[in-house]
Amino acid sequence: MAGHDQQKQCDIGLIGLGVMGSSFALNMADHGFSVAGYNREEEKIRRLAEIKSEHHKIETTRDLRQLAQMLRTPRAIVLLVPAGPAVDAVIENLVPHLERGDLIIDSGNSHFTDTDRRGAALDVKGLRFMGMGMSGGESGARHGPSLMPGGPEQAYARVRPILEAVAAHVGAMPCVAHLGPGSAGHYVKMVHNGIEYGMMQLIAESYDLMKRALDLHTDQLHIVYERWNRRALNGYLMEITAEIFLRKDERTGQPLIDLILDEARQKGTGEWTVADALQVQVPTLNIDAAVMMRHLSGFKAQRQAAALLIKGPDPLYAGDKPAFIDRLENALHAAVIITYAQGMALLKQASAVYGYHLNLETVARVWTGGCIIRSALLADIQAAYKADPQLENLLVAPPLNQVLTSLQADLRAVLRVAVDLGIPVPGLMMALAYWDAYRSSRLPANLIMAQRDYFGSHTYERVDAKGKFHTRWDRSG
Repeated sequence: MAGHDQQKQCDIGLIGLGVMGSSFALNMADHGFSVAGYNREEEKIRRLAEIKSEHHKIETTRDLRQLAQMLRTPRAIVLLVPAGPAVDAVIENLVPHLERGDLIIDSGNSHFTDTDRRGAALDVKGLRFMGMGMSGGESGARHGPSLMPGGPEQAYARVRPILEAVAAHVGAMPCVAHLGPGSAGHYVKMVHNGIEYGMMQLIAESYDLMKRALDLHTDQLHIVYERWNRRALNGYLMEITAEIFLRKDERTGQPLIDLILDEARQKGTGEWTVADALQVQVPTLNIDAAVMMRHLSGFKAQRQAAALLIKGPDPLYAGDKPAFIDRLENALHAAVIITYAQGMALLKQASAVYGYHLNLETVARVWTGGCIIRSALLADIQAAYKADPQLENLLVAPPLNQVLTSLQADLRAVLRVAVDLGIPVPGLMMALAYWDAYRSSRLPANLIMAQRDYFGSHTYERVDAKGKFHTRWDRSG
């Protein structure tokens, strides 16, 4: 072991040298920063040692005390460990080796309430804490992720040069920014993941329509998605979807997509988004539908049994297939915009409720590169918030409103076909329902309030007088 002074050379520490951690360590080292990495498993340290070249400034250890000694002060240490109890355990074991002013950055998918709790506990000890969302998967961590840090602004200043260097760049702008105090970073990442759920569901529905209704084979599907990715729907999810339809199974030679079980798994971030949207009372219909459809997909045995008992219409489309594909592209384009609108509306409300002071133009900019939901549409979203920082909802931003107005006929046409053919498209349906409800100056909620007052005396408000009113509905007069 080298002497204590010799060890205090590394710019940043990193705990967790799995796939993401190792990739992020190599990314930081590529940009000239020296990294002290910790993992309790020798195998992961050995694997990183095999990957890194002699030019990479990465030192590794299995001892947290030694990790702390290897870092220049004030220390900055990134955690890339599974969210939940593992984060608390690492923090508990690390704190005794730190000094006042040192910084811990949790870059896992932690729930934002845990981030607030941990930040408050560490603040009492004189330690700084940041929650930083990271998106882009293994490739992003290695070559440039989208980073969403929140917490004390002074703490961010300590690591800003590192984060701006390693983040994805769109032009000269890094896809990272200090988003706000407390758990702002992890909240933004949670909503990012919720939007991701919604977009994935919409793309899956477009695939289902072309697979079942149009009977397109995988090569044809690849061509469609590749074409869409060159136009308004350009983005990471569209790009990988096109690639997926090219992959053949090594064992059978069949298209791999046709051999994957139709049960979608999830790690919980979509559910967190839905739960907090309910808490702050913001409708997120597309995210809700995406989460529920993943749950429904898990009832595989029941669905197979029901398919034998419940009969629906013939799913084959008899109309003009190329024309329908064009309409489907427009319908998907509209639904994706509407999904973004729901996510951004949630961020706006949560920012007010939790005191994040989010700049939604900055959030959109951070998402333009490196992350899973990056898309060409984010440039328009960023522009909308630049033009009006107080924008209530993207649906009323003039350029996006004009686009949606021009696309709504195709969204309605696609839904009519899906309904007639018995193919479930809840994401597309929820997008149109949100659009139609948001543009309605009057909704039938007055009847709901009358029903509530009838059976529960919950009262109601009137359009022609102020105050709360109650009626004895079951009596005349």
